[in-house]
Amino acid sequence: MTPQQIAEAVRDAMFANDRASKALGMEILAIGPGTATLTMTIREDMLNGLDICHGGVVTTLADSAFAFACNAYNEATVASGFSVDLIAPGRLGDRLTATAGEVALAGRTGVYDITVRNQRDELVAVFRGNSYRLKGRKVVETLE
Repeated sequence: MTPQQIAEAVRDAMFANDRASKALGMEILAIGPGTATLTMTIREDMLNGLDICHGGVVTTLADSAFAFACNAYNEATVASGFSVDLIAPGRLGDRLTATAGEVALAGRTGVYDITVRNQRDELVAVFRGNSYRLKGRKVVETLE
């Protein structure tokens, strides 16, 4: 299998069991080795008391893009930490897109940058995730 085919197979397997991303209405627009793009529309139940999207929901979108990007090699990988800066509010009906890209990968650790933008291409958040590969574990055991 090519690296792209592996990334696509991992995407399919992970998303099939990803109850959190599905519950928030996320869609995967693109996947590749070390990259992922996810989108989500802000719903009424995602708004906080100030009528803007809860920061945790924006962070979850970025975290999901991070997860798909760092697992795309079919090496089971988890977050070891992340930081997020919320730049602008998301509003009801906004379509947010999180784009994840690998910055560095060495041994069992990686660094990924994720941007979240709205449908007007305005920056909503920036997220940096640190990943840790679990020794000897595959996401999809049957891939070669």
